[in-house]
Amino acid sequence: MKFKGIIFDLDGTLVNSLHDISDAMNVVLTGLNHPTHTYDTYQYFIGSGLRNLVSKALPAAHSNDEQIEICFECMINEYRKSCTLKTKPYDGILELLNNPALVNIKMAVFSNKADELTKKIVSEIFPGHFDDAIGLSTEALKKPNPFEAVAISKKWNLSPEEILFVGDSDIDMQTAVNANMFPVGVSWGYRTEEELKASGAKIVINKASELIGIL
Repeated sequence: MKFKGIIFDLDGTLVNSLHDISDAMNVVLTGLNHPTHTYDTYQYFIGSGLRNLVSKALPAAHSNDEQIEICFECMINEYRKSCTLKTKPYDGILELLNNPALVNIKMAVFSNKADELTKKIVSEIFPGHFDDAIGLSTEALKKPNPFEAVAISKKWNLSPEEILFVGDSDIDMQTAVNANMFPVGVSWGYRTEEELKASGAKIVINKASELIGIL
């Protein structure tokens, strides 16, 4: 199979956004006199969207729908101001995206982060590199729902089997499987190689440059 497209996850795959996300949520928690969390803890909150992260970060006694919604709006407002403050590409990502081997390869970002913030981060950190950047606009379409991934393949006039789906989480690998795309896990993100393989990863790469070999 000759692969003609790549869909990348964002957080934990292309960029390390852990500090900006964690800092924004901790500002909200501090303002409510709730306990804050460490970066290591937030690492396991990331992956299912920021609303889900908010529900996990709140104390159990305050994690009801009303409080989650209020804190989510506060967190988004805080994070919007600082979402590219500490967020940086992982080692080798910019070199990968500039590799001549990708010139004729379609590329997109598909994230469970809010669509507005996904587009903002991609446009500021990776200007001109991606054909599409899709974030979460409807909760029901959140990964591992493959709807958006399949929609991207249709827009590109490619079959799902012609597309690599690259991510750092079990949710990304499940999305790839659900979309009939080729699941590639990355070991530098927020989950372990064992978790990635258990969730369907065909290959787990340790360096961004290894993706060229798969192509």
